[in-house]
Amino acid sequence: MFRWLTPSRAATPQVEQQREDNAALNVVKRLARAISTVGKDAAEVRGALEDTQRIVQAQGQAMQALARQLDQIGQAQAAIAAATAQSAAAVQRARGALGGVGGEVGGMAATLAQVSDAAAEITRISLQTRLVAFNAAVEAKHAGEAGRGFAVVAEAVKALAGQVEASSKAIVGAIASLQQRIDRFSAELAEDAARPSQIHAAFREVEQDVQRIAASAAESGQQMGLLNERAQELEREVSQASQGLKVAFDGSDRFLRMAEELVEQIAGSGVEVDDMPFIRAAQQAAADIGALLEDALRGGRIGEADLFDAHYRPIDGTQPPQHTTRFCALTDQLFPAVQEQVLGFSDKVVFCIAADRNGYIATHNRKYCQPQRPGDLAWNTAHSRYRRIFDDRTGLASARNERPFLLQTYRRDMGGGRFVLLKEAAAPITVNGRHWGGLRLAFSF
Repeated sequence: MFRWLTPSRAATPQVEQQREDNAALNVVKRLARAISTVGKDAAEVRGALEDTQRIVQAQGQAMQALARQLDQIGQAQAAIAAATAQSAAAVQRARGALGGVGGEVGGMAATLAQVSDAAAEITRISLQTRLVAFNAAVEAKHAGEAGRGFAVVAEAVKALAGQVEASSKAIVGAIASLQQRIDRFSAELAEDAARPSQIHAAFREVEQDVQRIAASAAESGQQMGLLNERAQELEREVSQASQGLKVAFDGSDRFLRMAEELVEQIAGSGVEVDDMPFIRAAQQAAADIGALLEDALRGGRIGEADLFDAHYRPIDGTQPPQHTTRFCALTDQLFPAVQEQVLGFSDKVVFCIAADRNGYIATHNRKYCQPQRPGDLAWNTAHSRYRRIFDDRTGLASARNERPFLLQTYRRDMGGGRFVLLKEAAAPITVNGRHWGGLRLAFSF
C-alpha cells in the first residue's frame, strides 16, 4: 500500500521577506562587529604612533641641547686657537729680545691660563654632549625599526664627543706641564742665574710644548667638524621621522574616525549592534544627570552662572593638575547616585562620568577619586582622576557632542607607561535646553 506524502506548503511572500530581512540584518551585525574590530586595531596603531611621536619629540629636544653645546664647544676652541697663537708669538718676541723676556714670560703664563680654562670648558661640555647623545640613542632604540638610523648616528656623535673630550684633556695636561716649566724659567730669570744659552734652550722647549698644544687643538677642531656633520645627520633624521609620523598619524586618525562613524550609522539605523546596550545606558544616565541639575536650579541650590562656571582654579601642588569650579560641591552630592549605579550595569564598564563642555570632570567614580600622593605621578594618574580636565581628542569630543550619541575607541593612560584599550559611548547632557556637557560611559572590548 502506497502512502501519499503531502508536499510542504510554499513559503508566503511575507515569510520569504522576513527571511531576507533577517539574513540582511545578520550581515549588517557581522559587518558592525568587523568594523568594531578594525576600529580597535586602528586605535592601537594610533596609540603606538603617539608613543613614537613622544620619542621623536624627546629626540628633537636632545638635538636642540646638542646644538647649544656644540656652539659652546666651538667658541671654546676658537679661544684656544687665539690664545695658543698669542703664546707662540710671545715666545718669538722673547727669543728676539731677551731684555724683555720677563714680561713676555708673564704674558705667556696668563695666556696659557686662558687656554687651560677653555680646554676645561670643552671637556665639561663634551661630557654633557656624550650624555645627550646617549639618551637620544636609548630613546631611538625604544622606537624600534623606525629609530634605527637615528640610533646609529647618535652613537657616532657620542663616540666623537668622547674623542673631543680626550683631546681637551690632553691639552689641559700639556698646559699643566708647560706652566710648571714656565714657573721654573721665571724663577731662574728672577735670580739672574740663567745664561743666554740656557734661556734659548728653555724657549725651544716652551715653543715645542706650545706647538703640541696647537696640534691637539687642531685635532680637536677636526673632530668637531665631524661632530657637526653627525649632528646635522641627526637633525635630518628627526625631521624626516617627524614628517613621516605626522602623515601616518593623520591617516590613522582618519581611519579610526571612519570606523567609529560607520558603527554609529549602523547603530543609528536601528540595528541592535553589540554596543547598543551601552549607548542606551549612556543616554539614560545623561538624561538622569540633566534632570538632577534642572531640579537643583529650580530648588535654588545653585545658580545658572555657577552651574556653567568655566573658570578652573588650579589646586596647588597637584600632579597631574587638578582644578576646582563653583559647581564641584553640587556634583559631588548629585552625580554619584547615577554614575555608581551605571558601573553595575555590566562587568565590562570601566567608568561612567559626567564631563562639562570643556572636558572637566568634577566628580569621578568613587574608586578614581583617591587623594593624590605627593610625588607619585603614576599612581595619581591612575587613581586620582577627579577635578581634572581631559581635553584630549576623546575627552573633548564626548564633552562637546550634541548628537544623540557618540562612539569612540581609544587608549586610556593609566600612568607609568601602562595603557588600556577602551570603547566609549557618550550622550549629551542638557539643562533646560542648554548643552552642559556629556555623559561618558567607557567599556572594555
